[in-house]
Amino acid sequence: MTVRTAEICMAILLALCSIALMFKSAELKIGWVPERGPGSGAWPFWLSAGMLLTCLATIYRWFKGVTPESKNLEPFMTKDTILVVGVSAGSILFLLAATHFVGIYIALFFFLLFYLRFIGHHSWLLTIVMVIVVPIIVFCLFEWALKIPLPKAITEEWFYPIYDLMYSY
Repeated sequence: MTVRTAEICMAILLALCSIALMFKSAELKIGWVPERGPGSGAWPFWLSAGMLLTCLATIYRWFKGVTPESKNLEPFMTKDTILVVGVSAGSILFLLAATHFVGIYIALFFFLLFYLRFIGHHSWLLTIVMVIVVPIIVFCLFEWALKIPLPKAITEEWFYPIYDLMYSY
């Protein structure tokens, strides 16, 4: 597949998704609700409509051949790119599967460790700092600030002392 073909395929696919989202959003109120404001489907509908317009503009520009991508006949992905994308997708699948068994924070720790050190080739210092800091930031954002619990699986009991500190005030 060439870059040119990939561009038109994605524009058509996203246009179809936009249309589907517009129809689904239209099942809700998309107009103005007196004394309340926009209906619950208004934002999804109009964002999808905007996305559809940009897709149509991309398709038009593709047919006119005015963008570098619409003229590019090079392969869309090289073998190296396919390898990196495959490893990335596999890593994310591991993150999702591991979340079920050991919880998001432990899974995120191992995902970041693998991805930063072995895929990104970052230093051990940066890797260690990030695998410690990112899960803490995610915990503080979701569990403490937003009060949205994330899955912890078998590690749930590890968080009880933290919960006692968070909710004791």
